[in-house]
Amino acid sequence: MSTNHARSTVTVLGLGPMGRALAGAFVGAGVRTTVWNRTPGRDTELVAKGAVSATTAEEAVTAGELVVVCVVNYDASDAVLRRDEVAAALRGRTVVSLTADSPERARDTAAWAAEHGVEYLDGAIMTPAPTIGTPGAVFIHSGPTELYRRHQPVLAALGGTHTHLGEEIGRAAGFDIALLDIFWTAMAGYVHALALAKAEGISGRELAPFAQGIGAILPPLFTEFAEDFDSGSYSGAINPLTSGVSSMAHVVHTAESHGIDSGVMRAAEGLVRRTIALGHGGDGVSRLAEVLGRR
Repeated sequence: MSTNHARSTVTVLGLGPMGRALAGAFVGAGVRTTVWNRTPGRDTELVAKGAVSATTAEEAVTAGELVVVCVVNYDASDAVLRRDEVAAALRGRTVVSLTADSPERARDTAAWAAEHGVEYLDGAIMTPAPTIGTPGAVFIHSGPTELYRRHQPVLAALGGTHTHLGEEIGRAAGFDIALLDIFWTAMAGYVHALALAKAEGISGRELAPFAQGIGAILPPLFTEFAEDFDSGSYSGAINPLTSGVSSMAHVVHTAESHGIDSGVMRAAEGLVRRTIALGHGGDGVSRLAEVLGRR
């Protein structure tokens, strides 16, 4: 792989756990990699492996044809990229942002980049840092198709799968936010279940295998509900909302009898009851997404 990338030059701005993983994958693939971080001292291992440490963001940007940014949010990336000397150094180069933030911020950054002669791709990393550089990594990208194709061979050094979701620059962030919504909502439900189980004398280890069983039934439901939502059928043939709300009430009652905060489940139950009151009690869960999207 190193011979394929011998002439490529990449700069990685941001050396948190994910940024270090990205830089390490580039170095491991034989890409000439320059690194920079606002807080010094995080590049020692990377330099030992062959990365070049830059003392300033301007110096780092100047060294790479492709500039990959991975920091905590767009406030942090703006604080680096939009400094006059850095913006000037970026002119004519390509920035790939793998910084997680909102679609609106991605669009704003793309507009800024166009005004300053900077080519811009937005993206998101959908797997943990240890997967970077392995077949298990998952990346999504959005922006100009030609620009993505031009840099895809070097981005492939990061391993895993890369999917270009379209030219509209906010699409990668839109996917990312929606998928994070699934993750954090699910985690909120799981930790609530752990607290409830403990109150009933059930250990987390005892619950976990059965929780995995619940998780296993979800993938086909994701597909079914998506089709119901897209088609507007909102089928409740298997489990109408009038049935589901009863089990939700049982969860709330049991948890609160133990003094466990059930604000998340109460909010979900409230949405279901509101949807039923609107005349949709015979519909399925996908109807909730339609009600949430009403303006």
